[in-house]
Amino acid sequence: MLQEHILNQGRSMETMKIFSNDELKKATNNYDESRVLGKGGYGTVYKSVLPDNKEVAIKKSKICDKSQIKQFINEVILLTQINHRNVVKLLGCCLETEVPLLVYEFITNGTLSDHIHDISRASSFSWEKHLKIATETARAPAYLHFETSMPIIHRDVKSTNILLDDNHTAKVADFGASRLIALDQTEITTLVQGTRGYLDPEYFQTGKLLEKSDVYSFGVVLAELLTGEKAISSYRPESYKNLAMFFVSAVKEDRLLHILEDHIVNEVNIEALKEVANLAEGCLRLRGEDRPTMMEVAMKLEGLRIMEKHPWGKDNQTT
Repeated sequence: MLQEHILNQGRSMETMKIFSNDELKKATNNYDESRVLGKGGYGTVYKSVLPDNKEVAIKKSKICDKSQIKQFINEVILLTQINHRNVVKLLGCCLETEVPLLVYEFITNGTLSDHIHDISRASSFSWEKHLKIATETARAPAYLHFETSMPIIHRDVKSTNILLDDNHTAKVADFGASRLIALDQTEITTLVQGTRGYLDPEYFQTGKLLEKSDVYSFGVVLAELLTGEKAISSYRPESYKNLAMFFVSAVKEDRLLHILEDHIVNEVNIEALKEVANLAEGCLRLRGEDRPTMMEVAMKLEGLRIMEKHPWGKDNQTT
């Protein structure tokens, strides 16, 4: 059992609640299909209610290969140490089963993808809200790369893995593909995993996973926010099915205004839009070494957001 592995390593699990298998079966009504919130390559997530009436999300992982157990344990232990408002909080786990069960806080307002690609929702999303979500999303991988005890590469940053609460606060979820990097390493070589349309082409070609792989994926999310387009779409010309290529081409050919979401563009914010677009283009460069770090991305977005709220610079330019 997983519990034996953790005890053998002498690790403390005091920061996380250990649930019994029976508790989680009851909470999900024996994993009833009607409770499914989503399914992905790494497992199924169920909306669940604990005995104290607290709503949680329970992830039933597909990981069952014994060779992956040690990696899973390392990830669980590390996730218990993560405390960031823009990362979905891991509340506990079940250690009685061969297939890991993780219990996360329940985020009420769906995914960023739901809001971007649902026309009825997207039209009510202001530029200010777009910039807020972009900034908050960037904070999460910046934190994972630079502020945890060992750097974590998320490896699957995408709009369906960004959840929004009732205040539209962004929270990055799904660490099923994540990998730790030892402090003396700059890269790790792995079997290529990720989502088509978001996958770093350099990682795809070499199998070498870098923090800059998350930067590329975040660049695709930025392009989604700016254009309302999906990461992969058959409605675009064959050569531009991939949003990254479509977006970078438009920026380089000075066609940005033709592809932006109409409802977020106005005379006041056009310069900020261009700066975010240029930032996205930088994230989408083919070579990782040419991309900014997630910390640089987050700081740039923070600065733009401050300017939007307190545009002293704009006032100074007109006086």
